[in-house]
Amino acid sequence: MLILPAMKAPIYSVRMHGCHRKSHLTGAERIVSAADLETVCAELLRRALDHERGRADAVRLSVDEIDPASVRRGRLPDLRTVPAADVREGRCEARRFLCRAGVSPEAADGAFAALSAGAAPGGGNMRGAMIVDADSGRRLEPDPARGVRASRMDLAPAARRCLVLELARVGLDNAHVREALVLAAKVLSAPGIVAELCWSDDPSYTAGYVAAPELGYVRFPHLKSRGGEHGGRAFFWRAGTVPLDATIAFLEKAVLLVDEIGRIEPPSTGV
Repeated sequence: MLILPAMKAPIYSVRMHGCHRKSHLTGAERIVSAADLETVCAELLRRALDHERGRADAVRLSVDEIDPASVRRGRLPDLRTVPAADVREGRCEARRFLCRAGVSPEAADGAFAALSAGAAPGGGNMRGAMIVDADSGRRLEPDPARGVRASRMDLAPAARRCLVLELARVGLDNAHVREALVLAAKVLSAPGIVAELCWSDDPSYTAGYVAAPELGYVRFPHLKSRGGEHGGRAFFWRAGTVPLDATIAFLEKAVLLVDEIGRIEPPSTGV
């Protein structure tokens, strides 16, 4: 069990990235105590080797010791589900919420188009996320294949147990939702970020979400068609707030441990 604060025993950031034939396959993040390090590394390795899109033929596990004093505390965004009968309706609703969050229609449309076609060079999926100018829609990530990866975040054990119970209560307890909520918490705490758009590249998972500080985590049951393997994330950033380098450094290096969950609303129709 991970115990904070005032902990003298070491804690570690564990990051996994799995590839298949040199293309991104899967990734995951944990923050763990020394006692749990071996178990968690094995779990993440197994995840890469048993992925539904194929078996990873290259897996990178990164383990870094963290100074407990550097750990930030956080809260998950509130979750709600907006019904959508199909992908067209889901994307229309997601676009509307992005615009409510302050993203221009041009920037929203460009992000949808890029994620639908495969945002990496050559039409593949990126390892990380696009950084999109919230006004112009211009892509700003330094490396268009790697993108920017929000990293070094996890749930505290008590918060994890509480989240599992609350998501199960509304029929949404799965790894996709749990992990996306944690990642959204990290992204929304980054300076300069206006909103996030995401849907999974896993063929069997059609849901996606828009997250923004004022809106929370807004989930849509259909942002892609079943069987589709294109997906990813777009982080919308506003120029004139903080330097882009500062936003990227926070996303990739700051350590966030979520110790409070948000409000979980049951979906009105479907999951």
